[in-house]
Amino acid sequence: MRTEEIIRSVPKVLLHDHLDGGLRPQSIIDLAKDIKYNKLPTADAGELAEWLHRGANKGNLVEYLQGFEHTCAVMQTKESLYRIAYEMMEDMKNDGVCYVETRFAPVFHAQKGLYHEEIIQAVLDGLEKGKNDFGVGYGLILCGMRNMKNSLEIAELAVSFRKDGVVGFDLAGEEGGYPPKKHLDAFQYIKQKNFNITIHAGEAFGKESIWQAIQMCGAHRIGHGTRIIEDIVFDRDGKVVVLGELAQYILDTRLPIEICLLSNVHTGAVDKLENHPFIKLYKEKFRVFLNTDDRLMSNTTLTKEYTTANELFGLNLDDVEKLNINAMKSSFLPYKERLNYIYRIIKPGYQKMRDQLLSLKA
Repeated sequence: MRTEEIIRSVPKVLLHDHLDGGLRPQSIIDLAKDIKYNKLPTADAGELAEWLHRGANKGNLVEYLQGFEHTCAVMQTKESLYRIAYEMMEDMKNDGVCYVETRFAPVFHAQKGLYHEEIIQAVLDGLEKGKNDFGVGYGLILCGMRNMKNSLEIAELAVSFRKDGVVGFDLAGEEGGYPPKKHLDAFQYIKQKNFNITIHAGEAFGKESIWQAIQMCGAHRIGHGTRIIEDIVFDRDGKVVVLGELAQYILDTRLPIEICLLSNVHTGAVDKLENHPFIKLYKEKFRVFLNTDDRLMSNTTLTKEYTTANELFGLNLDDVEKLNINAMKSSFLPYKERLNYIYRIIKPGYQKMRDQLLSLKA
């Protein structure tokens, strides 16, 4: 069996995926036609995918985010939001994902007059139908935006939908000039309600952004977090000499870091895949795991992320299993549900693959 086939077949957990960054190109074209949106560069699905990927692969976050103008433009009705959420769940099933936490910012989907509650409910309905049809578990994370002042409202919405499938609150968008500490009221509200926080930090800005996200805002997970490497000193052989106070704290508390290999190159968080700090963090026992970020923009899947890690860093099947257990431990599901996924789905799935590979050798 090919490595890609093996990785696609085993159960995987995806915790950092943007709903508006993973649309099917043909769906964008179909929905644009329905609402008479005429700003797409092409009506050919293959060409559109290539155009979006080429536009995102500029090496900086600001340009990377520009393609979302088109995806968000066709996500302005309850029907389109439902369809995109449902199709995402089918794509997860085809990629071997057993549980996904997808995220989006409701504020970007109100251009046609939908209320935020209607937007969230339409996405949840699509996700629930997908769960029933494809057997993939899900949680929805609502994003406040760094450059907007309504993050408290989004935090309140997240909590109000916590019994309906929303599992957490995120802060996303351009990092430079918009520190997370400007949204303390939203994070204080989430913490008072004993709810879950993940924050994009350490992607386009330094370790200070990560420190703020954790120590001032109470993040339970860090999105990307690549710049934590600035708080670690290595010798010439690549061995750790000193962990800074922040890196030591993250390691000691098992605070999860949502790694996104391919998009980190596309946004310029790292200069090339070979230099990604993921493997160093993994070897030092940080709680890391792989994610897709924006599947359409980065032309990726979770299978591709793990296959890339196998090719570049030599990950084996045991490593892939451990990373996905890391991810499930870090999910915003209740504790017993996390255990259920680990012991009834993930571990048996990898053992089944090992048995299959042994039988092929025999």
